[in-house]
Amino acid sequence: MDTKQLAAFCAVVERSSFSQAADQLGVTQPAVSLQIRSLEQRVGQRLLDRSGRRVEPTEAGLRLYRGEQQLLADLGDEAEGELKGRLEIGASTGPGGSVLPVILGEFQRLHPLVHVALTVSDTHAIVEQIGRRELELGIVGVAGRHRGVTFEPFYRDEVVLAVPAGHERAGKTMTLEELKAEPLVLMQEGAAIRQIIDEELRELGVRLRDLNVKLELGLQESARAAVLGGLGATFISRIAIEGDLAAGTLGIARVEGLEPARDVQLARASGRAETRVAQEFVTFARERLA
Repeated sequence: MDTKQLAAFCAVVERSSFSQAADQLGVTQPAVSLQIRSLEQRVGQRLLDRSGRRVEPTEAGLRLYRGEQQLLADLGDEAEGELKGRLEIGASTGPGGSVLPVILGEFQRLHPLVHVALTVSDTHAIVEQIGRRELELGIVGVAGRHRGVTFEPFYRDEVVLAVPAGHERAGKTMTLEELKAEPLVLMQEGAAIRQIIDEELRELGVRLRDLNVKLELGLQESARAAVLGGLGATFISRIAIEGDLAAGTLGIARVEGLEPARDVQLARASGRAETRVAQEFVTFARERLA
């Protein structure tokens, strides 16, 4: 139904007067009368009894008014009551394979009536799904280009060189020449972390092909597993290995001249009204990652 017609109808019922309803709505009395007539024609019934000194709702009008009030009450309860609903969220392989599952688990535990569905894929695929509105939110390593998707920084992610426990350079700094001799595990071409490292090295006059690359693996988790297995060192998100650092199973080596970091991006469909579940999750995740 037309919201203006309903607003005029409710105002007349509450004020028992067309003129007072018009004053409340800031319109003329004829405009209110026109809205009421149009509403009655639409529902096919008289909604207001105009025969007495006061305007009163008919039986049909009273049912409509009570229905509108109940709808407003239900919407108010939904906005203020226990959080519930479904969160369709996507993530690129970096945040989706390490950071996000933990945060989503904590969020769902805090709000047990929320159902979370996480899709993990490459950045391009996630952005495309958001643009088609198949996903409500996306967490990706770099801001893409899509007319129907907006991006904003979500959290700052330090990129470090992870080395096996007991590595001679763990907790120390190596030169670029020492890095060239170090057996390395790289993530696949197109991965955000690989792009960042490539750009940083180029500024120092070094290319990835100058390094001693032993393995190229698709996922951040695969690169982490390779380092844990003693197969080399890898550039990786620090957040992804916080547990390993605390357990002493991995270490970090610094490289002279390299201080790589990135802003992980929050992606949304342009113009889409965000659900309360999505709003609450974004707030929760920002606080958790601060």
